Amino acid sequence: MINDKRLFYASCFALITTAFSFSIRAGVMPQLEIELGLTATQLGFINQMWFWGFPISMIIGGLIYHKVGGAIIMQFAFFAHAIGIVLTIFAGSYFVLLLSSLLIGLGNGCTEAACNPMIADAYKGDKISKMLNRFHMWFPGGILVGSLLSQAMTSMGLGWHLQVGFILIPTVIYAYLFFGQKWPAPKSAEEATLSGNLNSMLSPLFLFMLLCMCFTAISEFGPNNWVPITLQGSGATPMLVMALTFGLMTIARYFGGEVVSKFNTTGVLLGSAVLATIGLYLLSSQSGAMVYIAAIVYGLGIAYFWPNMIGFVARYIPDSGALGMSIVGAMGMFASGLVMPIFGGLIDKNRMIAEGQGLSGDALNVATGQMTLSTMALVPLALIVLFTILYFWVKSRSARLATV
Repeated sequence: MINDKRLFYASCFALITTAFSFSIRAGVMPQLEIELGLTATQLGFINQMWFWGFPISMIIGGLIYHKVGGAIIMQFAFFAHAIGIVLTIFAGSYFVLLLSSLLIGLGNGCTEAACNPMIADAYKGDKISKMLNRFHMWFPGGILVGSLLSQAMTSMGLGWHLQVGFILIPTVIYAYLFFGQKWPAPKSAEEATLSGNLNSMLSPLFLFMLLCMCFTAISEFGPNNWVPITLQGSGATPMLVMALTFGLMTIARYFGGEVVSKFNTTGVLLGSAVLATIGLYLLSSQSGAMVYIAAIVYGLGIAYFWPNMIGFVARYIPDSGALGMSIVGAMGMFASGLVMPIFGGLIDKNRMIAEGQGLSGDALNVATGQMTLSTMALVPLALIVLFTILYFWVKSRSARLATV
Protein backbone atom coordinates (compact mmCIF):
# COMPACT_ATOMS: atom_id res chain seq x y z
CA MET A 1 0.00 0.00 0.00
CA ILE A 2 1.25 3.47 -0.94
CA ASN A 3 1.39 5.97 1.93
CA ASP A 4 1.10 9.24 -0.02
CA LYS A 5 1.30 11.43 3.07
CA ARG A 6 4.46 9.81 4.43
CA LEU A 7 6.14 10.01 1.02
CA PHE A 8 5.16 13.66 0.72
CA TYR A 9 6.43 14.54 4.22
CA ALA A 10 9.68 12.69 3.54
CA SER A 11 10.08 14.67 0.30
CA CYS A 12 9.57 17.91 2.23
CA PHE A 13 12.33 17.05 4.73
CA ALA A 14 14.63 16.12 1.84
CA LEU A 15 13.98 19.55 0.32
CA ILE A 16 14.61 21.19 3.71
CA THR A 17 18.03 19.51 3.62
CA THR A 18 18.63 21.15 0.23
CA ALA A 19 17.47 24.49 1.64
CA PHE A 20 19.70 24.25 4.71
CA SER A 21 22.67 23.47 2.47
CA PHE A 22 21.90 26.67 0.55
CA SER A 23 21.14 29.16 3.35
CA ILE A 24 23.62 27.97 5.98
CA ARG A 25 26.41 27.80 3.41
CA ALA A 26 25.50 31.34 2.30
CA GLY A 27 25.53 32.45 5.92
CA VAL A 28 29.03 31.15 6.61
CA MET A 29 30.54 32.55 3.40
CA PRO A 30 32.04 35.63 5.08
CA GLN A 31 33.66 33.34 7.69
CA LEU A 32 35.04 31.04 4.99
CA GLU A 33 36.34 34.02 3.03
CA ILE A 34 38.31 35.25 6.06
CA GLU A 35 39.34 31.96 7.73
CA LEU A 36 40.52 30.20 4.57
CA GLY A 37 41.63 33.34 2.73
CA LEU A 38 39.29 32.81 -0.22
CA THR A 39 38.38 35.34 -2.89
CA ALA A 40 34.82 35.97 -4.09
CA THR A 41 35.76 34.21 -7.34
CA GLN A 42 36.85 31.09 -5.40
CA LEU A 43 33.61 31.21 -3.39
CA GLY A 44 31.84 31.36 -6.74
CA PHE A 45 33.52 28.13 -7.88
CA ILE A 46 32.56 26.46 -4.57
CA ASN A 47 28.96 27.53 -5.20
CA GLN A 48 29.27 26.27 -8.76
CA MET A 49 30.01 22.75 -7.52
CA TRP A 50 26.82 22.88 -5.43
CA PHE A 51 24.82 23.93 -8.47
CA TRP A 52 26.50 21.59 -10.97
CA GLY A 53 26.21 18.50 -8.79
CA PHE A 54 22.50 19.17 -8.92
CA PRO A 55 21.95 18.80 -12.72
CA ILE A 56 24.31 15.82 -12.99
CA SER A 57 22.26 13.74 -10.56
CA MET A 58 18.95 15.15 -11.83
CA ILE A 59 19.63 14.01 -15.38
CA ILE A 60 20.90 10.59 -14.33
CA GLY A 61 18.03 10.26 -11.86
CA GLY A 62 15.50 11.18 -14.52
CA LEU A 63 16.94 8.59 -16.91
CA ILE A 64 16.82 5.74 -14.40
CA TYR A 65 13.76 6.75 -12.33
CA HIS A 66 11.38 4.25 -13.94
CA LYS A 67 14.02 1.50 -14.00
CA VAL A 68 15.42 1.57 -10.47
CA GLY A 69 12.67 3.49 -8.68
CA GLY A 70 12.63 6.62 -6.56
CA ALA A 71 13.58 4.76 -3.37
CA ILE A 72 17.03 3.82 -4.73
CA ILE A 73 17.63 7.37 -5.92
CA MET A 74 16.79 8.74 -2.48
CA GLN A 75 19.12 6.23 -0.82
CA PHE A 76 21.95 7.65 -2.91
CA ALA A 77 20.79 11.15 -1.99
CA PHE A 78 21.14 10.33 1.70
CA PHE A 79 24.71 9.03 1.36
CA ALA A 80 25.75 11.98 -0.85
CA HIS A 81 24.26 14.46 1.61
CA ALA A 82 25.76 12.80 4.68
CA ILE A 83 29.27 12.42 3.26
CA GLY A 84 29.24 15.91 1.73
CA ILE A 85 28.14 17.55 4.98
CA VAL A 86 30.77 15.71 7.05
CA LEU A 87 33.49 16.63 4.53
CA THR A 88 32.42 20.27 4.70
CA ILE A 89 32.59 20.27 8.51
CA PHE A 90 36.17 19.00 8.45
CA ALA A 91 37.25 20.94 5.36
CA GLY A 92 40.47 22.83 5.78
CA SER A 93 41.10 23.80 2.19
CA TYR A 94 39.54 25.18 -0.94
CA PHE A 95 39.72 21.85 -2.80
CA VAL A 96 37.94 19.86 -0.06
CA LEU A 97 35.16 22.46 -0.11
CA LEU A 98 34.85 21.98 -3.87
CA LEU A 99 34.42 18.21 -3.41
CA SER A 100 32.00 18.47 -0.48
CA SER A 101 29.86 21.03 -2.33
CA LEU A 102 29.71 18.72 -5.34
CA LEU A 103 28.49 15.80 -3.18
CA ILE A 104 25.83 17.91 -1.50
CA GLY A 105 24.73 19.12 -4.93
CA LEU A 106 24.42 15.51 -6.11
CA GLY A 107 22.18 14.74 -3.14
CA ASN A 108 20.05 17.80 -3.85
CA GLY A 109 19.61 16.82 -7.49
CA CYS A 110 18.53 13.31 -6.53
CA THR A 111 15.85 14.82 -4.31
CA GLU A 112 14.37 16.74 -7.23
CA ALA A 113 14.77 13.82 -9.66
CA ALA A 114 12.88 11.44 -7.36
CA CYS A 115 10.32 13.62 -5.60
CA ASN A 116 8.93 15.74 -8.47
CA PRO A 117 7.75 12.75 -10.58
CA MET A 118 6.54 10.94 -7.45
CA ILE A 119 4.24 13.87 -6.64
CA ALA A 120 3.14 14.20 -10.29
CA ASP A 121 2.26 10.47 -10.35
CA ALA A 122 0.51 10.53 -6.97
CA TYR A 123 -1.91 13.38 -7.81
CA LYS A 124 -4.13 14.48 -10.72
CA GLY A 125 -5.18 17.67 -12.55
CA ASP A 126 -4.90 20.97 -10.69
CA LYS A 127 -3.76 19.10 -7.59
CA ILE A 128 -0.41 18.43 -9.30
CA SER A 129 0.37 22.19 -9.31
CA LYS A 130 -1.02 22.55 -5.79
CA MET A 131 1.10 19.78 -4.30
CA LEU A 132 4.23 20.73 -6.27
CA ASN A 133 3.89 24.27 -4.92
CA ARG A 134 3.43 22.92 -1.39
CA PHE A 135 6.41 20.62 -1.81
CA HIS A 136 8.60 23.41 -3.15
CA MET A 137 7.49 25.81 -0.43
CA TRP A 138 9.87 23.90 1.85
CA PHE A 139 12.86 25.14 -0.10
CA PRO A 140 12.22 28.77 0.87
CA GLY A 141 10.82 27.57 4.20
CA GLY A 142 14.01 25.70 4.95
CA ILE A 143 16.06 28.69 3.86
CA LEU A 144 14.05 30.88 6.23
CA VAL A 145 14.83 28.58 9.17
CA GLY A 146 18.43 28.08 8.04
CA SER A 147 19.02 31.82 7.62
CA LEU A 148 17.69 32.65 11.08
CA LEU A 149 19.63 29.76 12.57
CA SER A 150 22.87 30.85 10.88
CA GLN A 151 22.34 34.46 11.93
CA ALA A 152 21.66 33.46 15.55
CA MET A 153 24.67 31.13 15.74
CA THR A 154 26.95 33.72 14.15
CA SER A 155 25.73 36.33 16.65
CA MET A 156 26.55 33.92 19.48
CA GLY A 157 30.07 33.50 18.10
CA LEU A 158 29.53 29.88 17.03
CA GLY A 159 31.75 28.76 14.16
CA TRP A 160 30.77 27.66 10.68
CA HIS A 161 31.59 23.99 11.41
CA LEU A 162 28.73 23.69 13.91
CA GLN A 163 26.36 25.57 11.64
CA VAL A 164 27.00 23.18 8.76
CA GLY A 165 26.45 20.24 11.13
CA PHE A 166 22.80 21.27 11.58
CA ILE A 167 22.13 20.21 7.98
CA LEU A 168 22.40 16.58 9.14
CA ILE A 169 19.16 16.85 11.17
CA PRO A 170 16.63 16.94 8.27
CA THR A 171 18.88 14.50 6.38
CA VAL A 172 18.40 11.79 9.00
CA ILE A 173 14.65 12.53 9.26
CA TYR A 174 13.94 12.11 5.53
CA ALA A 175 15.98 8.89 5.40
CA TYR A 176 13.82 7.45 8.20
CA LEU A 177 10.53 8.51 6.58
CA PHE A 178 11.42 7.10 3.15
CA PHE A 179 12.64 3.78 4.55
CA GLY A 180 10.54 0.81 3.34
CA GLN A 181 7.93 2.87 1.48
CA LYS A 182 6.25 1.88 -1.82
CA TRP A 183 6.22 4.52 -4.58
CA PRO A 184 3.31 5.33 -7.00
CA ALA A 185 3.32 4.02 -10.58
CA PRO A 186 3.45 6.33 -13.65
CA LYS A 187 0.12 7.49 -15.09
CA SER A 188 0.78 6.50 -18.72
CA ALA A 189 2.87 4.02 -20.68
CA GLU A 190 4.50 6.82 -22.73
CA GLU A 191 5.56 8.59 -19.55
CA ALA A 192 7.46 5.48 -18.47
CA THR A 193 9.36 4.92 -21.74
CA LEU A 194 12.59 6.67 -22.72
CA SER A 195 11.53 6.97 -26.38
CA GLY A 196 8.24 8.57 -25.35
CA ASN A 197 10.08 11.00 -23.08
CA LEU A 198 12.60 11.98 -25.76
CA ASN A 199 9.95 12.48 -28.47
CA SER A 200 8.04 14.80 -26.19
CA MET A 201 11.19 16.68 -25.21
CA LEU A 202 12.03 17.48 -28.85
CA SER A 203 8.97 19.72 -29.13
CA PRO A 204 9.51 23.49 -29.57
CA LEU A 205 7.53 24.16 -26.39
CA PHE A 206 9.82 21.99 -24.25
CA LEU A 207 12.96 23.52 -25.74
CA PHE A 208 11.55 26.99 -25.10
CA MET A 209 10.89 26.06 -21.48
CA LEU A 210 14.53 24.99 -21.12
CA LEU A 211 15.58 28.49 -22.15
CA CYS A 212 13.13 30.07 -19.71
CA MET A 213 14.32 27.82 -16.90
CA CYS A 214 17.86 29.15 -17.27
CA PHE A 215 16.68 32.68 -16.58
CA THR A 216 14.20 31.79 -13.80
CA ALA A 217 16.78 29.78 -11.87
CA ILE A 218 19.46 32.48 -12.22
CA SER A 219 16.93 35.11 -11.10
CA GLU A 220 16.20 33.10 -7.96
CA PHE A 221 19.54 31.59 -6.99
CA GLY A 222 22.01 34.14 -8.35
CA PRO A 223 21.16 37.17 -6.19
CA ASN A 224 20.21 35.13 -3.11
CA ASN A 225 23.47 33.23 -3.02
CA TRP A 226 25.39 36.51 -2.72
CA VAL A 227 23.11 38.33 -0.25
CA PRO A 228 25.63 38.20 2.67
CA ILE A 229 28.20 39.96 0.48
CA THR A 230 26.14 42.25 -1.80
CA LEU A 231 24.11 43.74 1.09
CA GLN A 232 27.03 44.41 3.44
CA GLY A 233 26.86 47.97 4.75
CA SER A 234 23.39 48.55 3.26
CA GLY A 235 21.84 49.34 6.64
CA ALA A 236 19.93 46.04 6.63
CA THR A 237 21.02 42.71 8.12
CA PRO A 238 21.78 40.44 5.11
CA MET A 239 20.64 37.15 6.69
CA LEU A 240 17.41 38.78 7.89
CA VAL A 241 16.81 40.01 4.34
CA MET A 242 17.27 36.44 3.14
CA ALA A 243 14.93 35.16 5.86
CA LEU A 244 12.27 37.72 4.90
CA THR A 245 12.56 36.89 1.21
CA PHE A 246 12.22 33.17 1.69
CA GLY A 247 9.59 33.50 4.39
CA LEU A 248 7.35 35.27 1.91
CA MET A 249 8.15 32.66 -0.72
CA THR A 250 7.05 29.94 1.70
CA ILE A 251 3.67 31.56 2.32
CA ALA A 252 3.18 32.33 -1.37
CA ARG A 253 3.90 28.76 -2.42
CA TYR A 254 1.49 27.37 0.16
CA PHE A 255 -1.28 29.19 -1.70
CA GLY A 256 0.30 28.51 -5.09
CA GLY A 257 -2.43 26.12 -6.24
CA GLU A 258 -5.15 28.74 -5.73
CA VAL A 259 -3.09 31.44 -7.46
CA VAL A 260 -2.43 29.24 -10.50
CA SER A 261 -6.13 28.30 -10.71
CA LYS A 262 -7.07 31.99 -10.83
CA PHE A 263 -4.39 33.37 -13.16
CA ASN A 264 -3.17 30.16 -14.94
CA THR A 265 0.45 29.07 -14.98
CA THR A 266 1.68 31.37 -17.75
CA GLY A 267 -0.01 34.41 -16.21
CA VAL A 268 1.62 33.68 -12.85
CA LEU A 269 5.06 33.28 -14.46
CA LEU A 270 4.75 36.58 -16.35
CA GLY A 271 3.61 38.48 -13.25
CA SER A 272 6.46 36.92 -11.29
CA ALA A 273 9.04 38.15 -13.82
CA VAL A 274 7.74 41.72 -13.50
CA LEU A 275 7.91 41.66 -9.69
CA ALA A 276 11.37 40.03 -9.67
CA THR A 277 12.73 42.74 -11.97
CA ILE A 278 11.29 45.55 -9.85
CA GLY A 279 12.51 43.89 -6.66
CA LEU A 280 16.10 43.52 -7.86
CA TYR A 281 16.14 47.09 -9.18
CA LEU A 282 15.03 48.32 -5.75
CA LEU A 283 17.64 46.18 -3.99
CA SER A 284 20.30 47.74 -6.21
CA SER A 285 19.26 51.30 -5.39
CA GLN A 286 17.89 51.40 -1.84
CA SER A 287 19.39 51.37 1.64
CA GLY A 288 18.25 51.06 5.25
CA ALA A 289 14.65 49.97 5.89
CA MET A 290 13.80 50.21 2.16
CA VAL A 291 16.00 47.16 1.56
CA TYR A 292 13.41 45.07 3.42
CA ILE A 293 10.62 46.48 1.22
CA ALA A 294 12.66 45.63 -1.85
CA ALA A 295 13.18 42.11 -0.50
CA ILE A 296 9.40 41.68 -0.16
CA VAL A 297 8.83 42.60 -3.81
CA TYR A 298 11.70 40.39 -4.97
CA GLY A 299 10.57 37.45 -2.81
CA LEU A 300 7.03 37.59 -4.22
CA GLY A 301 8.53 37.76 -7.70
CA ILE A 302 10.66 34.63 -7.50
CA ALA A 303 8.25 32.59 -5.32
CA TYR A 304 6.39 30.90 -8.16
CA PHE A 305 9.22 30.41 -10.65
CA TRP A 306 10.58 26.95 -9.83
CA PRO A 307 7.43 24.97 -8.88
CA ASN A 308 5.41 26.34 -11.77
CA MET A 309 8.13 25.72 -14.34
CA ILE A 310 8.13 22.09 -13.18
CA GLY A 311 4.32 22.11 -12.93
CA PHE A 312 4.00 23.52 -16.47
CA VAL A 313 6.05 20.65 -17.88
CA ALA A 314 4.14 18.06 -15.84
CA ARG A 315 0.78 19.38 -17.05
CA TYR A 316 1.37 20.63 -20.60
CA ILE A 317 4.14 18.20 -21.67
CA PRO A 318 3.19 15.13 -19.57
CA ASP A 319 4.78 12.50 -21.83
CA SER A 320 8.22 13.97 -21.08
CA GLY A 321 7.74 12.15 -17.74
CA ALA A 322 10.25 12.12 -14.90
CA LEU A 323 13.07 12.73 -17.37
CA GLY A 324 11.46 15.91 -18.70
CA MET A 325 11.00 17.39 -15.23
CA SER A 326 14.55 16.41 -14.32
CA ILE A 327 16.03 17.93 -17.48
CA VAL A 328 14.20 21.22 -16.91
CA GLY A 329 15.35 21.40 -13.30
CA ALA A 330 18.87 20.35 -14.29
CA MET A 331 19.05 23.10 -16.90
CA GLY A 332 18.10 25.66 -14.27
CA MET A 333 20.78 24.50 -11.87
CA PHE A 334 23.40 24.18 -14.62
CA ALA A 335 22.77 27.75 -15.71
CA SER A 336 22.88 28.96 -12.09
CA GLY A 337 26.17 27.17 -11.52
CA LEU A 338 27.58 28.61 -14.72
CA VAL A 339 27.05 32.19 -13.56
CA MET A 340 28.32 31.78 -9.98
CA PRO A 341 32.02 32.38 -10.76
CA ILE A 342 30.91 35.11 -13.19
CA PHE A 343 28.96 36.87 -10.43
CA GLY A 344 31.86 36.33 -8.05
CA GLY A 345 34.24 37.88 -10.56
CA LEU A 346 31.76 40.73 -11.07
CA ILE A 347 31.83 41.44 -7.33
CA ASP A 348 35.65 41.48 -7.33
CA LYS A 349 35.65 43.80 -10.39
CA ASN A 350 33.04 46.16 -8.94
CA ARG A 351 34.93 46.30 -5.65
CA MET A 352 38.07 47.38 -7.52
CA ILE A 353 36.07 50.05 -9.37
CA ALA A 354 34.66 51.36 -6.08
CA GLU A 355 38.11 51.35 -4.49
CA GLY A 356 39.38 53.31 -7.50
CA GLN A 357 36.75 55.93 -6.69
CA GLY A 358 38.28 56.32 -3.23
CA LEU A 359 35.54 54.47 -1.36
CA SER A 360 36.20 52.35 1.73
CA GLY A 361 34.36 50.64 4.58
CA ASP A 362 30.56 50.50 4.33
CA ALA A 363 30.53 52.90 1.38
CA LEU A 364 32.76 50.48 -0.54
CA ASN A 365 30.55 47.50 0.30
CA VAL A 366 27.35 49.36 -0.64
CA ALA A 367 28.70 50.55 -3.98
CA THR A 368 30.00 47.07 -4.82
CA GLY A 369 26.70 45.41 -3.93
CA GLN A 370 24.51 47.90 -5.76
CA MET A 371 26.55 47.75 -8.97
CA THR A 372 26.40 43.94 -8.88
CA LEU A 373 22.65 43.75 -8.17
CA SER A 374 21.85 46.24 -10.95
CA THR A 375 23.53 43.88 -13.42
CA MET A 376 21.67 40.86 -11.98
CA ALA A 377 18.35 42.70 -12.54
CA LEU A 378 18.81 42.27 -16.31
CA VAL A 379 18.07 38.54 -15.99
CA PRO A 380 14.40 38.73 -14.87
CA LEU A 381 13.96 41.66 -17.27
CA ALA A 382 14.64 39.22 -20.13
CA LEU A 383 12.03 36.88 -18.62
CA ILE A 384 9.29 39.47 -19.08
CA VAL A 385 9.81 39.16 -22.83
CA LEU A 386 10.07 35.36 -22.78
CA PHE A 387 6.98 34.82 -20.62
CA THR A 388 4.94 37.26 -22.72
CA ILE A 389 5.75 35.05 -25.72
CA LEU A 390 4.85 31.92 -23.69
CA TYR A 391 1.54 33.44 -22.53
CA PHE A 392 0.29 34.06 -26.08
CA TRP A 393 1.82 30.80 -27.36
CA VAL A 394 -0.12 28.70 -24.84
CA LYS A 395 -3.28 30.79 -25.34
CA SER A 396 -3.09 30.19 -29.11
CA ARG A 397 -2.39 26.49 -28.60
CA SER A 398 -5.39 26.11 -26.28
CA ALA A 399 -7.64 27.88 -28.79
CA ARG A 400 -6.52 25.50 -31.56
CA LEU A 401 -7.15 22.44 -29.39
CA ALA A 402 -10.61 23.74 -28.48
CA THR A 403 -11.62 23.84 -32.17
CA VAL A 404 -10.47 20.27 -32.89
